[in-house]
Amino acid sequence: MPTAPASAPSVTPRPRVRGTLFHTAVTAPRGEELLPLSALREQHPDLYLRHRAKYTGREKRLLERVIPLDCAWEDVVFLSPIDSSVLFEAMRSSGRPVPEITMWPLDAAQLDPRRCCIRLMRVTRGERSADPGDADDYLPLTTATLRAVSQVTDRALTRLRTLGPDEPSLPWGDVPHILHRGPLPLSVFRR
Repeated sequence: MPTAPASAPSVTPRPRVRGTLFHTAVTAPRGEELLPLSALREQHPDLYLRHRAKYTGREKRLLERVIPLDCAWEDVVFLSPIDSSVLFEAMRSSGRPVPEITMWPLDAAQLDPRRCCIRLMRVTRGERSADPGDADDYLPLTTATLRAVSQVTDRALTRLRTLGPDEPSLPWGDVPHILHRGPLPLSVFRR
């Protein structure tokens, strides 16, 4: 007597996040993926050294745990919830020379939200790095949370407009970061 086929497990489609994210344009990309710093170390040591230099004096940041993604800071690709040109314009008004920056937009629906999170950021005036984070500084990446963090705060603009000559600029210091664990195909960006 034939048996009835087992029912297929129900598959819940992964939720799509609606919104736009940004990454500073890469002028001469190598390969087909945007790599986190830890992957650059192995695949492109010269690029690793150049990008790691941004952390001189704050090397501990690279080992900071990204709690919801169970990885280190150096294992993620950083995205912004805002077109960062407004941040650089604020820095220019402080008298800082700032090069023109091009941003690559990305439809957030292209990302698997299980590989992403939002890290709330803040900088204590005069510090050389953003304040350390804890579990309460992380949010899941959803349409609602992305909408909530997609505006530049007055605090961020005021800090950048009033930078002293010896203060580090840290343009994204007060802007929430969207963290993606692992590489991102360059094809997901609208260039």
